[in-house]
Parts: sequence; structure tokens; C-alpha cells
Amino acid sequence: MGDRFQLQQVISNLVRNGSDAMSTLEDRPRHLAISTKRDEADRVRLSVKDVGVGFEPQAAERLFESFYTTMRDGMRMGLSVSMSIVESHNGRLWAELNDGPGATFSFSIPCGHERV
Repeated sequence: MGDRFQLQQVISNLVRNGSDAMSTLEDRPRHLAISTKRDEADRVRLSVKDVGVGFEPQAAERLFESFYTTMRDGMRMGLSVSMSIVESHNGRLWAELNDGPGATFSFSIPCGHERV
């Protein structure tokens, strides 16, 4: 259960960032994968995986800070706002470098249980 509009903003931001990370690729096909699953802790996880430029490992700590970016363009607020939205849903947002090129950004929030 959550605010549909806010969660759509998070998903849209992650998809846009993944697409932007691949915008300059010329040496390989662009591929963006969106997946969802329910994890062991009864949480829903959404992941956006790209084959873009990724990020430097030392930058991982700062990715979600306001006005910090690894991108050339942008407002530099998207991941910070996304983090706030996910945390307001008692969730978690994180980023991991892929084994190959690119990165995966994921968030998880508690599953909502329908009322009878």
C-alpha cells in the first residue's frame, strides 16, 4: 500500500536515469530491464537495471544526496527526492554496480495487505 503517484515518480525517475546513463553508448546495444519481486521479508522490490556507464564505487555513498550527480545534465534532485519518497513508505532505496556494464537501482517497500 502506498501513494501511487509518489511511487510512479520514483519509478519514472529510475527509468529516466537508466535511459540517460545509456544515451551516449555506441559500442553496445542499450538494454533497460525493470523487474519486480516479493522478497523473504514480505516486501515488494522493484529494480531498474541498465547497461550504461555506471558510477564510480566511491560515489555510491553520495548518489542519493541533493545536488550530487554523476550525470552531465539534470536537476540533481531526482535520487534525493526518490529516497525521501521511498523512506516515507518505510522502504529502502539503493544502487549496485552490475557484474558487467551499468548499474541497478532498486527499492523495496513493505507489502500491503488488502482489507476484507
